[in-house]
Amino acid sequence: MSILVCGSLAYDTLLSFEDRFDRHILPDHLHKISTTFRVPSMRREFGGCSGNIAYNLAMLGERPLVMGAVGEDFAPYRAHLTRLGVDDRHIRVIPGQYTAQCFIISDCDGNQLMAFHPGSMDHATVNHLSDVDTPVEIAIVAPSGYHGCLQHCRELAEAGIPFVFDPGQELPLFSREELRALVEMASYVTLNDYEAELMRERAGLTLDDIRRQVRALIVTRGAQGSEIHAGDTVHRIPRAEPEQPPVDPSGCGDAYRAGLLYGIKHGLDWELTGRLANLLGAIKVASLGAQNHFFDWALLKERYRAAYNEAWPD
Repeated sequence: MSILVCGSLAYDTLLSFEDRFDRHILPDHLHKISTTFRVPSMRREFGGCSGNIAYNLAMLGERPLVMGAVGEDFAPYRAHLTRLGVDDRHIRVIPGQYTAQCFIISDCDGNQLMAFHPGSMDHATVNHLSDVDTPVEIAIVAPSGYHGCLQHCRELAEAGIPFVFDPGQELPLFSREELRALVEMASYVTLNDYEAELMRERAGLTLDDIRRQVRALIVTRGAQGSEIHAGDTVHRIPRAEPEQPPVDPSGCGDAYRAGLLYGIKHGLDWELTGRLANLLGAIKVASLGAQNHFFDWALLKERYRAAYNEAWPD
C-alpha cells in the first residue's frame, strides 16, 4: 500500500545579498523602484512541498507515489527522485511550461524578497486519482495550486481514501465555504500556528471546530513543538533539539509531514508519531536547502534516544 503525495514540485533559486535592502531602496520613491542587488552567492535547490515530503519518506524506507505537474526542465529533478526510489509515474510534464520556480534574495539581516512563477503547477488538474492503479493507504494534499487542491481533495473523498489536508501558504486562496468543505472532506488537517489563526478568521473554524470533524488536527508551533488534537485528547509534543545550530528552516514543515504520514500508515500512536515528525524537522533545520539532509533508521533511533531520553520502540 502506497502513500500518495499530491503537491508542488519546484526549483528554488537562493541568492545572497551581502548588504541591507533598506540602504538601496528609497522610502520616498517606492512607486518607481529601479535598483539592482548584486548577489555573489547563488544556490539552486530541489523543492516544492510534494518533493520535500517524498524525499523524507524515501529515507524512512517508503516508496511514496508523487502526483504533480512539471515543466520541460524537470529532467534533473526526476533523476534525483528516481535515485531515491520515489514512484514518479504520475508526475506529468506539461509541454511549453517551466517547472514552478521560486527566486529568493536574502539580505544580511535575513530579510527576503521573493518571486514565484507557478508555471506547470497551474496545470495540476491533468492528474486524476482514477489514473492511479496502485492501492493507496493514506494521502496528503499539500499546496499544488487552487484548482488542483480542490480536485484532488474531492476525488480522494469520493474514493473513500483517508487524506491529510495541508493548505499551507495557499490557505488564503480559498473562500469560507471552500475551506469548510475541504475540512469536512479530510480525515486529518495539518496547520502551523499562523495558519490556524488564519483558518479561524477566514473560515470561522476554531481548533475545536476542526478537531470535531476529523480523526486528528495537527498544529505545528516551531520552537514550541507541536500539538495533535485527536478525539478529546491534546497531545503536546515537545520539540526535538537540533544537534547542530539551525541554519535553514525551508522544508522543515514538509519533513514533519513525512513523519506524520509514516506514523499514520504504520499505526504508531500519536505521541510516537509526533516525536518522529518533530525529530525529522530538527534534522532538516541543521542543513541548507530542503533536500540536502540525510538520515537512516540507525541515526533516527540514536537521535530519538538523545532527544527524548528513551529508546525507539522496536
